[in-house]
Amino acid sequence: MPELPEVETTRRGIAPHIVGQKIIDVTVRDRRLRWPIPSAFEQDIVGGTVATTRRRAKYLLIDLDRGTLLVHLGMSGSLRITSAAEAARKHDHVDITLENGVILRYHDPRRFGSMHWLTEASHILLDQLGPEPLSDEFSGHYLFRQSRRRTGAVKLFIMDAKVVVGVGNIYANEALFMAGIRPDRPANKISKARYQKLAHVIKEVLSTAIEVGGTTLRDFVGGDGKAGYFAQSLQVYGRGGELCRCCQSKRLAEIRQANRTTVFCLKCQR
Repeated sequence: MPELPEVETTRRGIAPHIVGQKIIDVTVRDRRLRWPIPSAFEQDIVGGTVATTRRRAKYLLIDLDRGTLLVHLGMSGSLRITSAAEAARKHDHVDITLENGVILRYHDPRRFGSMHWLTEASHILLDQLGPEPLSDEFSGHYLFRQSRRRTGAVKLFIMDAKVVVGVGNIYANEALFMAGIRPDRPANKISKARYQKLAHVIKEVLSTAIEVGGTTLRDFVGGDGKAGYFAQSLQVYGRGGELCRCCQSKRLAEIRQANRTTVFCLKCQR
């Protein structure tokens, strides 16, 4: 699933091609996304000019002069820049054509993504979200304060979008390893000092992933059609049973938490 770095990579990739451009046509080939694309969708956005692009959690927001297009990439969705010369492929569900000849094309084999037209700031997908992990609002003090009544595992705590957005499974594994914290420890049993380190490495791991283009997921490509490369530097995720690259003395343990794979070192993380 595309996570925060993948969505931010997409945003940065498409922004130079669409900001300031007027939408002159929209083609919807399949409306059957996670939430069906309404029949008025084309009419709502055709004629609008793209003012800016933003990201909130794992949602991409394309602001027009008359409202906002909210895009969720779901499990396998991607947005890429193309042109009319490139024929649509299977699972290319939506084309947004701009006056400069660029086409913003939405591709989604599993159709778990969605597109929504917003005419006001409030939306059910955005209203209950926690702070952005790269913002000043997110800190070790904030995590410590939020965790005091949380008896569940710390990994699930930092993956809760109401606590902090965008810390997906891969990045939670990596951040907890870098912070030396066992992912199955109760969130309320971790000290403020350790949360301060965890907040710092969450910022670090997400910033690094953004800079190199996100994680190489099977279905993910950025706005330029290329995959990310952060997976080449993963320390624990996907390496269950292999030797820890830090201590070289323990094989990485692998467990399941909330139906997600968790990998950690029994020596380095406590």
